[in-house]
Amino acid sequence: MTQSAPVLPPLTPATEAEIAALSRRARQAGGPLMKVISFAGSRAEGLMAHIPDAMRTRIEDATAFGLRRCYSAANMARSSTRLPASGKHGHRIAAVLSGGAGGLGGLPSAVVELPATVSIFFAAIQKVAVEYGFDPNDEAVRLECLRVFGSGTPFEEDDGVNTAFLASRLAMTGIGAQGMIATIAPRLAAVLSQKLAAQTVPVLGAVTGATVNLAFITYYQELAHVRFGLLKLAKAHPEGEVMQAFRAAGAKALR
Repeated sequence: MTQSAPVLPPLTPATEAEIAALSRRARQAGGPLMKVISFAGSRAEGLMAHIPDAMRTRIEDATAFGLRRCYSAANMARSSTRLPASGKHGHRIAAVLSGGAGGLGGLPSAVVELPATVSIFFAAIQKVAVEYGFDPNDEAVRLECLRVFGSGTPFEEDDGVNTAFLASRLAMTGIGAQGMIATIAPRLAAVLSQKLAAQTVPVLGAVTGATVNLAFITYYQELAHVRFGLLKLAKAHPEGEVMQAFRAAGAKALR
């Protein structure tokens, strides 16, 4: 006899308030610094347009390599007793140092720095997942961490990557994870191109690279808080109601 799934309780006013807070957090994720970087990156697109195709390929390859490496290795780094605890701001400090080092030599060194930066971002996202009670050793949770990179904003319509939840998705391993990385890598490479555009000036790029990395890691951490906050609520309440309330809160804010 098949055991029926438990009936989850409907949303309470307290839960709806928590969802509204996550909605506000999503809207504010970019922050003023990210908006400035986005503007600067768009203004620098002329520089990126003159980059040879071979360098563009290197950027996407470096991004894909970083995603593959962080997916397989970041969890091992987290659980290693030989590594110091990252602390509250450890990942942000690491991102700043990585960005500074990458920007020091202009675009060539910035591209070399990309895999390290992506790995730091991923580890920071994993740490957020732990805060909400998720186990980063779980394959499905690590996939959700990857999805943060491809989500853009949770207000987008669900395309199978953005707002789908653990509860309603088949577990993916191996080839499935590699397929997701292949899908996310071009998107993330396009986003990180703005970061690289701001790091094209040697020496000055070191200062810019550090600042840009700080903005990016803060942005992805905020998206991770929203994503895993919603995931946690979706385990205790009907998933459809959680997302309906989240989108309603976002629509209300735009009125």
